[in-house]
Amino acid sequence: MCGIIGIVGKQEVAPLLVNSLMRLEYRGYDSCGVATLTSTGIEVRKDVGPVSEIAGRCDLALAPGGVGIAHTRWATHGGVSRENSHPHLSCDRAFAVVHNGIISNHHQLRAELQQRGHTFSSQTDTEVFAHLLEETYQPERSVEEAFVDALHRIKGTFAIAMISSYETDRLFCAREKSPLILGLSPEASFVGSDVNAFSAYTRKAIVLDDGEYAVLSLTGERVRRITDGRLRDKRATEIDWDIESAEKAGYEHFMAKEIWEQPEVIKRAMAVPQQAIAALARLVCESRSTILTGVGTTYYVALFGQYLLATLAGEFAPALSSDEAGRLAPMDPESLILAISQSGETFDTMHVLLQARAAGAQTAAIVNVPGSSMTREARLVILQQSGPEISVVSTKATIAQMVLLVRLVAEVSRLKGNASATQPLEVFNELSRLSDLITVVLRTQREHIRDLALRYQHRPHWFFLGRGIYTPIAFEVALKMKEVTYLHAEGMPAGFLKHGTLSLIDDQTPCVFLMPPKEEKELYDLTLGSVEEVRARKGKVIAFSFDETCGHYDEVVLLPKTSRWTAPFLHLLAGQLLAYETAVVLGRNVDRPRSLAKSVTVS
Repeated sequence: MCGIIGIVGKQEVAPLLVNSLMRLEYRGYDSCGVATLTSTGIEVRKDVGPVSEIAGRCDLALAPGGVGIAHTRWATHGGVSRENSHPHLSCDRAFAVVHNGIISNHHQLRAELQQRGHTFSSQTDTEVFAHLLEETYQPERSVEEAFVDALHRIKGTFAIAMISSYETDRLFCAREKSPLILGLSPEASFVGSDVNAFSAYTRKAIVLDDGEYAVLSLTGERVRRITDGRLRDKRATEIDWDIESAEKAGYEHFMAKEIWEQPEVIKRAMAVPQQAIAALARLVCESRSTILTGVGTTYYVALFGQYLLATLAGEFAPALSSDEAGRLAPMDPESLILAISQSGETFDTMHVLLQARAAGAQTAAIVNVPGSSMTREARLVILQQSGPEISVVSTKATIAQMVLLVRLVAEVSRLKGNASATQPLEVFNELSRLSDLITVVLRTQREHIRDLALRYQHRPHWFFLGRGIYTPIAFEVALKMKEVTYLHAEGMPAGFLKHGTLSLIDDQTPCVFLMPPKEEKELYDLTLGSVEEVRARKGKVIAFSFDETCGHYDEVVLLPKTSRWTAPFLHLLAGQLLAYETAVVLGRNVDRPRSLAKSVTVS
């Protein structure tokens, strides 16, 4: 959520800032703006609305100057207004600031500054920092000294970028529990909230750690610790990130593109070295307890992992939503916390990892974004290699994480002696077929699913139901539906229906059942029993099924026959497509649903 880009360049930087803002739109925002250093001071242009609209209305790309900062804001402190959008200026207009995170002591600081004559123009916590800079700067001191003094005054979480008319060739930035990355090239120096901000210009990057600040100029960068000013030896790395993946490539929406990329993403997840999978499996086997954690979609991925470990490896490893895991999870040197995150920056999940480390617990993470905080905080990291996911609604990152969990559980099962010698090979072979199966569904069922979306688009309430390992898939596809369509959708275990939810079922209620293959006889029969409960209340039954012969359904999305290892993935894909097509029919903002952000980096 929120996006930062700052550039010190040899040429005018405003066009680059605008291009970078567009690459940060996926993070979620409601306003944006730029500030550049000119020959007469700092020029700020900002407003409420999409980047493209504001760029035209305010001529963002024409702002003069070779040093600048820009920001996409997702409102937290203060409503959605031009005044509350970033960048923010000090009273004397000598300092401009953009900020992600929360300054927790901003009320106290604001009161003190107002008593000393400072006038505020917004309700944001961020503006406090601009006035602190004005307060701490003295002509006989450097801007860097004022910057560090101001950093010492604030509490909370922050990624901050700042420019000052007192030093027109430099850009200052700092990080504390909110991501910030430097980008280096011969033509310019960059700072961004993630690598997408500057990946079109350079892949050479330095990741700032918590408690560090940097000063950027055309001659290079200096990174120091905030607490004592000690110089940090930071080595640049090459970010292996497919820039073309951040383009729509002819698709109407990024969500559609990312759904159709899933066959290739599965192949990449299968190419993750077995040594990495085996190392994590050994960690699971050596730990007295294992907790899987994520939040939102990644919580449902974790829940999928819980079912896998229980049914295939005889291992009870509960999945906990990371916003509550810190209150529930045992954390000691004999426990393992396995965090799952698309961005590698999710605040709640990161907090659990930090708690686990402080308690001496083992830590591991499955993450998509290289260089993210979790890749540095976890003891063992598996990078899932999905490439940039731009749509706020996660699809391809989810399926890659699930593939890796199946591989992990097969290896755990082998190490524990719960599997035959051929089982890991069987799993690998089945997963190797998954890309082709996904392609078949995309090519044969999309039109049918679009037709379902057209006919059912105005139904306000949806239920998605499964049993066993299909339960977390039901949760996840219901989440996709509510995220992108704004319709009410609930996922639940099918057996839960008769314990209250049946009172909501009538002839206007679509109930989507995730039918297991008939070979999973117990699950199949139990799920079919729940279908009959809905039919008895005249509910509309839509089945994602591997069997077209059953006459129990009002609608069937027919999936190609497959094994128990890969069946849940096909249900997931069908649910993603149904959510997408319904959102398109309803005219929703598919890639940026209202009120949602891609990377939730605040509490």
